[in-house]
Amino acid sequence: MVDEIGPRNDGEEESDIVGDDLPRKPFIRGSDPRIATCRGKLQNRRSKLNQEINKELRLRAGAENLFKATTNKKLKETVAVELSFVNSNLQLLKEQLAELNSSVELYQGESTNAVMPMIPLGLKETKEIDFRDPFKDFILEHYSEDANKYEDAIADFMDTRQAMRTPLRDSTGIGLLFRYYNQLYYVERRFFPPDRSLGIYFEWFDSLTGVPSCQRTVAFEKACVLFNMGAIYTQIGAKQDRSTAKGLDAAVDNFLRAAGTFRYIHENFTNAPSMDLGPEILEMLVQLLLAQARECLLEKLQLQSEENRTIDICLDLAQEAAELAECYAHVHELISHESVHDYVPYSWISLTQVKREYYTGLAHCHVSSGVLHKDAEKMSIATKETLQFLHVQSESTPIDIRNPKDEDERRLLGRAHLREALVLQEECQRLHRMCRELKGKHALAAVLRNAHKKALQAYTSTDTEDDFSDMLDPPTIQPATKFQLSLTPPDFAQFRVNDLFRGLGPIAIFSAKRHWSAPRLVQLHRGRTNEGFGFSVRGDAPVIIAIVEPGSLAEFGGVKEGDFIVSIGDKDVKWASHEELVALIKTAGDSLSLKLVTPMDRTYLKSLKSNQSKGSVSTHSSSSGVSSGMSSPSGSMAQHNHNNSKRLIHWNPFKRNHSTSREGKDFFENVILR
Repeated sequence: MVDEIGPRNDGEEESDIVGDDLPRKPFIRGSDPRIATCRGKLQNRRSKLNQEINKELRLRAGAENLFKATTNKKLKETVAVELSFVNSNLQLLKEQLAELNSSVELYQGESTNAVMPMIPLGLKETKEIDFRDPFKDFILEHYSEDANKYEDAIADFMDTRQAMRTPLRDSTGIGLLFRYYNQLYYVERRFFPPDRSLGIYFEWFDSLTGVPSCQRTVAFEKACVLFNMGAIYTQIGAKQDRSTAKGLDAAVDNFLRAAGTFRYIHENFTNAPSMDLGPEILEMLVQLLLAQARECLLEKLQLQSEENRTIDICLDLAQEAAELAECYAHVHELISHESVHDYVPYSWISLTQVKREYYTGLAHCHVSSGVLHKDAEKMSIATKETLQFLHVQSESTPIDIRNPKDEDERRLLGRAHLREALVLQEECQRLHRMCRELKGKHALAAVLRNAHKKALQAYTSTDTEDDFSDMLDPPTIQPATKFQLSLTPPDFAQFRVNDLFRGLGPIAIFSAKRHWSAPRLVQLHRGRTNEGFGFSVRGDAPVIIAIVEPGSLAEFGGVKEGDFIVSIGDKDVKWASHEELVALIKTAGDSLSLKLVTPMDRTYLKSLKSNQSKGSVSTHSSSSGVSSGMSSPSGSMAQHNHNNSKRLIHWNPFKRNHSTSREGKDFFENVILR
């Protein structure tokens, strides 16, 4: 079971007008699953594998139950053989799914140069759900309204969910997922009472293993939608052209948004029924995406300094590469954990190992470039201090080479770093060959070959005769970075939606968790024009019966204090303001037809009476029968609702942090240069 543990406000101050002041816009639809793109074919294969895995799991469950139940020895042997076949089929299917998750090259952007591949995530698959009958039954039973009036709203919600299953891999797809998630805010409060089930089950397949999980809670649906949102961000980030600064900026931005989304799931949803929503997997994904964002930053620094690279830039690049290698070492530690290792593709584990060794070797190459730079003799004091800080002196090193004194010591130090880089690049190539899935990644092979070739050329260019000092081990490079990365949490307020079921009334009152009596019709007829109907009202949306005068028409008609007025005549007034309702009563003449409901929540009625005692309410009927001189002091419901109507216009219940919109902002608003 997945539980939402984030801050919630289920009191009377909960906004029921969020998004309702915006013009109604049609939802953006998803992509056509029949389009034969590489990514579409990949996701289609994933969907078929999920179905086959689900079938085999059902067969295995049935065979295990039969094996436990039967006492026939021959039948037990037959079932045991069938179980072994089913387990073998399951293992093959999961290996095929792992191979799909290893198909990182299909998500990479087109670049003229070979670049290190990034790891994107595949989408979680879900089954179609028919909400019509459960929603219509609940509207009739709980809200006592004609369910046929809401057929279009139900169809719109179902269409949005259907489109959400195949989102586009761009900002349009992200917007669709956000809008569906925000619509779930209203649907959950309208149709999912906390004390019973509607019989609606949300079934999603694990992104990594294909195992289905089925839950009745909307929180599970929300978590899965957020997971797909983060997965789309990873795919957008991976497809950027990283041979340009603009593409690298966009990649960093999307990886940080993906990491922020997974961190949000980790912090707000617990007791996940599927492995890809578990805390260990989510934490690993967050750290992996942060490492990939930092990798893009390093590539941008290398791209910008490619033509003119000074000693200081070389040393900065070395420390950034060492920092990145340390990040991938941490990711490898998380991904190798017992609770994670068996659920992720082996190629991911191998790729994190390859990147750890690759960037450690790259750090040694950059240090060597700085030490052997043509201007190395003219090092400034600051550069010498950086070089001394960068090197971690080892006890096994016979001499202090953290700050070389002359050209011989610089060459000795530079060759030691290049030799270590060669060893690490050869280790990268070995790890690449050891993994069957990575062997076919030609871009990765090209990157490793080029790195080894450059290190070898630099090493041979510094070779001299009678050089017997090549057994010196280089000092370890101290990792450091000038960038502090900040995760980007989901900005739900950016994609505000209208409540499709707004006609049911303000959600703070007319929700699934609140109960009230069946609507009753009250007809009031007065004999004299100056006679009042005998009641006073207060509040907005809905307007509430505040006072019923003893012996009045209202009392004899069955009007009670605390009743909600839901309609006057044929006009629905659940959303009417105090002034609008008073005007309707005044124009009713001598005959007034009210439809009322009585709330069953005694706590709510008690708070209403306490608020009423604090404010001064006129009990004298006006000529229309309704007090028009009613005052609304601080503490009264009318003033409370009035203040809220002003204060909550721009408030959104989905927005946890006051983050700004992504439009018009620099991509590096989350990267702080220290």
